[in-house]
Amino acid sequence: MSAATEAVTTGRTGSRRIEDWDPEDNEFWTLAGARIARRNLVHSVLSEHIGFSVWSLWSVLVLFLGPEYHIDAAGKFTLTALPTALGSVLRIPYTAAVARFGGRNWTVFSALLLLVPTVLAGIVLKPGVSYGTLLAVAAVAGVGGGNFASSMANINAFYPQRLKGWALGVNAGGGNLGVPAVQLLGLLVLATAGAAHPRLLILVYLPLIVLVALGAALRMDNLATARGERGAIREVLGSPHGRVMSLLYIGTFGSFIGFGFAFGQVLQVQFHQQFDTPVKAAALTFLGPLLGSLSRPLGGLLADRYGGARVTFWTFAAMAVGAGAVLEASRQHSLALFLGGFVALFVLSGAGNGSTYKMIPAIFRATARAEIAEGAVPAEAERRSRRRTTALIGVAGAIGAFGGVLVNLAFRQSFLETGNGQAAYVAFLGYYALCLALTWACYLRRSAHRLPDV
Repeated sequence: MSAATEAVTTGRTGSRRIEDWDPEDNEFWTLAGARIARRNLVHSVLSEHIGFSVWSLWSVLVLFLGPEYHIDAAGKFTLTALPTALGSVLRIPYTAAVARFGGRNWTVFSALLLLVPTVLAGIVLKPGVSYGTLLAVAAVAGVGGGNFASSMANINAFYPQRLKGWALGVNAGGGNLGVPAVQLLGLLVLATAGAAHPRLLILVYLPLIVLVALGAALRMDNLATARGERGAIREVLGSPHGRVMSLLYIGTFGSFIGFGFAFGQVLQVQFHQQFDTPVKAAALTFLGPLLGSLSRPLGGLLADRYGGARVTFWTFAAMAVGAGAVLEASRQHSLALFLGGFVALFVLSGAGNGSTYKMIPAIFRATARAEIAEGAVPAEAERRSRRRTTALIGVAGAIGAFGGVLVNLAFRQSFLETGNGQAAYVAFLGYYALCLALTWACYLRRSAHRLPDV
């Protein structure tokens, strides 16, 4: 216990490495674990927050692209979809990188990597730049999306099972706040300097990126116990739980990030008379992502208390109602109902983010208990549970983030074909109904195969 309570042992010069980490040991958690986990959580949130801001940077920059850039609404939806796509793809290798390089080391590297898309955007963003160049630079911003998966996998290893819903909710919610933060800063630039000065927004983030990387280097730790095993990602991809949870996460996080990227454009296109300038659209764009980010820890807390599957089930039921309200608002051209429905969707998707991520460790913990009851060695069953949890956090995060691409493509196609977003809203409503049915059938329906306490 003495080694554990000291917690940090020095490996090579300048490294911070914890060799012995057992958050389920109440004595260890009280004496040392809680303090160390909290310190790592704080810097993880800061790094992930900036990552989300860079990832969603182009949801703001498209508002600066006036007629002189010669890009229509469909082209702008493509610009916001590309970083979402790359970010979703990167989430799987970013998850594996925590086990390979250490949570602290990877946080520092991935934070510094955010300088690349930020600097590139500052260089190319001016009238006369080709659309292809803008597409390439926007895609590079996807590196910010990978930060979420590595951050969540890292923090998951620091906290005991009873606190995972809260810890993962705080970590993700603090990171998600990067979306409304960059949108608020974009509004400030638009309202003060005007649409001709997008580089002012970019200049704000360059020193912030360096500061969060420095903070992670000085204050975070690597966990030796977080070392993964090859094949974990392939294992969860092939499991029914991996597929179901990925589909559910498309409905929650895919909605949050897709709406966050597209909302400003949707307002300008669908309600162009009320939002005839970028400033007017930006004044409301941040509200949904802000409330959705703040509701994520609440979803985790509710899942800790009532069970992740129950909270997720009722969240999808409410999201289907919200999508129906937005559809009706679009038909009636009611701005008040439209905004109310969309804000509700943001809040509910945020809460659902927290509850679905609570389900992942609970599923594999229940599986481990079942294996132990059948004669498995407890230590090995728990190790498999942690390995599978970390892998599925990355897989579900990647596939869920791809849902944001689908949201933007749905809007793009709907506006191209009909001039409004009604076809997209019908698709969202149908998907939420599917997720509702999946949650009930797999985790709530009374059967011999249902996992308890999920």
